[in-house]
Amino acid sequence: MRIGIVGAGILGLAVAREMSRAGAEVTVLDKEDRVAAHQTGHNSGVVHAGIYYAPGSLKATLCRDGVAMLREYCAEHGLPYDEVGKLVVASSRAELPGLRRIAARARENGVPRIAELDGLGLREIEPDAVGVGAVHSPRTAITDFPAVARRLAADVAASGGSVRLSHPVRGIRERAGAVEVAAGGTVFRFDTLISCAGLGTDRVAELAGTPGEVRIVPFRGEYHRLAGSAKSLVRGLIYPVPDPRYPFLGVHLTRRIDGEVLVGPNAVLALAFEGYTWRDVSPRDLRRILGWPGTRRMAAAHWRTGVREVYGSVAGSAFLSAARRYVPALTAADLERTGGGVRAQAVARDGRLLDDFAIDVHGRIVLVRNAPSPAATSSLAIARHIALTVPLPKSI
Repeated sequence: MRIGIVGAGILGLAVAREMSRAGAEVTVLDKEDRVAAHQTGHNSGVVHAGIYYAPGSLKATLCRDGVAMLREYCAEHGLPYDEVGKLVVASSRAELPGLRRIAARARENGVPRIAELDGLGLREIEPDAVGVGAVHSPRTAITDFPAVARRLAADVAASGGSVRLSHPVRGIRERAGAVEVAAGGTVFRFDTLISCAGLGTDRVAELAGTPGEVRIVPFRGEYHRLAGSAKSLVRGLIYPVPDPRYPFLGVHLTRRIDGEVLVGPNAVLALAFEGYTWRDVSPRDLRRILGWPGTRRMAAAHWRTGVREVYGSVAGSAFLSAARRYVPALTAADLERTGGGVRAQAVARDGRLLDDFAIDVHGRIVLVRNAPSPAATSSLAIARHIALTVPLPKSI
């Protein structure tokens, strides 16, 4: 069995490892010169416990399974994994019903040791935080996802697989019972091709002749970090009660595995699929993004939120205001800009933002259409799900 995988992020590498362990001959193709170059290498490192996701959804199931698998994998390979805990904080009484819904959903999803706290109780966990109530998830963790991805790549190589970097995919066609893929000046022949291309999902789908009814719309998430002694004001993770209309969690405070504390992210429409700053503009990408009817319908429905997010991007005071709702001791001098990431968010033709993971099968081609957060947390479980549910043909 020859399996080709497009994308050397944590998900593509997890799938490659799973297939290698099952005895397949695996080749991973990626256009970059390193693994984890995009979404995997630009996230905050949170291992999500499964608090937010609709019970019974792929996100809920694979996140809970993925946490256990990732924790074990990190322990096995000496990778960092620290259960710093998360507080979801209600800053006003109006947010308490939403907070109770989060607690109920977390318990239904089997998240361990969930506790509902009042304002005094939350300060026992985070002494410098304020709020009228909180949900505490003490098992929520942080890790180094790029390090996990590099370890997965090493596993693939040890199993006889190949990770071909600097190999952009130029063409895909099914022919004579196989999938032929032109990449890096070579034509590869696979029994099955699995796309885990993230921000490049649409391009791979079009090359495969399966554009589908959703498209990737890139949202840039920008961060600030706490400077100097301000880092001591946050012990773990402090999150707001999220808006249920959106798959984004809002500006939060996140302690990283390297000791930094991030404030963010916001969510603004990127001006290129790999648009990590306002200066990263691609007219070609913009035509594709804005040409999708779903993008325009989404913008028409949510333009007020979009304006607020853009304002937050250009005005650092907005980040400070959001952070001070939960940690009022912070000052403007405590925040400094740092890097951000781009989220590959699938949007349907009607403007709906897909919330759940989405995987399509077209003959010998498997397309991961939507795998935003918590995909890194869930990566090992998603890989197992693909291996168990995708009908893989016998080798020719």
